[in-house]
Amino acid sequence: INSLWLPRNVNRGRRRYACMKNPRALFLFIILLSISAVFINIPQSISFKDFNKEIKFNPNYLVQKLHLGKEIVYKEGLDLKGGVSLTFKAEVEKLPSAERDQALESAKTVIERRINLFGVSEPLIQTAKVNNDSRIIVELPGVTDVNQAIGLIGATAQLTFWEPAASVSADLIASGEYPINADISGVGPLKKTDLSGSDLSSSAVTFDQNTGSPVVQLKFDSDGKKKFGEITKRNLQKPVAIVLDNLIITAPNVNEAILTGDAVISGGFTQEQAKSLSTQLNAGALPVPLTVLEQHVIGPTLGLESLKKSLVAGAIGFITIVVFMVFLYKRLGVIASIALVMYTLFNLAIFKLSSLTPFGITLTLAGIAGLILSIGMAVDANILIFERIKEEMRHGKSRSTAIELGFSHAWTSIRDSNVSTLITCLILYTFGTGVIRGFALVLAIGVVVSMFSAITVTRTFLRVFYKS
Repeated sequence: INSLWLPRNVNRGRRRYACMKNPRALFLFIILLSISAVFINIPQSISFKDFNKEIKFNPNYLVQKLHLGKEIVYKEGLDLKGGVSLTFKAEVEKLPSAERDQALESAKTVIERRINLFGVSEPLIQTAKVNNDSRIIVELPGVTDVNQAIGLIGATAQLTFWEPAASVSADLIASGEYPINADISGVGPLKKTDLSGSDLSSSAVTFDQNTGSPVVQLKFDSDGKKKFGEITKRNLQKPVAIVLDNLIITAPNVNEAILTGDAVISGGFTQEQAKSLSTQLNAGALPVPLTVLEQHVIGPTLGLESLKKSLVAGAIGFITIVVFMVFLYKRLGVIASIALVMYTLFNLAIFKLSSLTPFGITLTLAGIAGLILSIGMAVDANILIFERIKEEMRHGKSRSTAIELGFSHAWTSIRDSNVSTLITCLILYTFGTGVIRGFALVLAIGVVVSMFSAITVTRTFLRVFYKS
């Protein structure tokens, strides 16, 4: 058995030594990668107490030259940037059981469209079921007006058009009053037409040429154009009420038939009100009513303070790990600490570069906790490797041979532990919500980068510095 095993082992050792003879190319690649990570992580400015400095040489300068249209920035979550967190209950009880999940997802889609049209950056919208309640959780970083957020999201935006009933006399129509924001059920004599918001092609905010006040312009699709033309034809010199969520917005008299499919809602809006209404109409109507269960407002000051404390905690943990590694493993610990610095730079660069993609990583306090935890896991891999190296050297192996055998023997343990962690992250991300998913995503990225740091970066450094 030994005579059969030894040649394979010798050949394997020869391959290892062949790899050791030329590690410089990989070493230079790692150095270039580290320099790139440092460049990506350069901030646009530095502020410390009374000291403020703008940094002109930063990655966004390159982005502007390449015309990518985006900035390379860290995407901050609600708990860091501040904003509004809302939990809605979707009233799906009246729907058949088979249609409830679809209605909930449709409501989520409509909310996403509304928020995107309104211009809120990095929103988090997700569905959940708690005690048989169907819920939609919405987090809006940077938004401070909770009532505005509730109005934007929770309004059902059901647009309808009402005309005078055929049996009503002209005198009664002429004397009728249709007050703004009055409930349509208490106003008569009107009947609902077959024209609704589903016949809209688009909506936009414009300004009245006479008064300069904001108005909402409606454009109907081909079917809506025909319906609106018929309604205006049969209601000349009569009012047609435009109703949103059963409340009258405006009820103008029809002076002539409108066959172009264009209409204007002029309800004495402010510019923000007109924009909000136009956004709701463009996004469509909610398929189910929503009621607010919880609402939280997080100020940016609280988020900034939490970020500072988290960074201080991370710095203390990082320095403690470096001191421990250097004290216990001497020169090996120094190399591991350098690899740990590179590991941190690589992680931060990945987080920042993700802002250029549609699936950018949003940093939260839980995500920072995941990053700090992954730093400890990266050191754990180095400890396994170094202990294996020391064990091989105690058995009489040379330093270079002990390094190669130490990495080889420690790899299976590192692989299995990291794979089990990645499986846990996948479960947390799949079934978790909110900050749990952020924690799982950041931890998973950290685990993958830590494997690269321990197996590739640390090994290459040891091969270069201990080649003899």
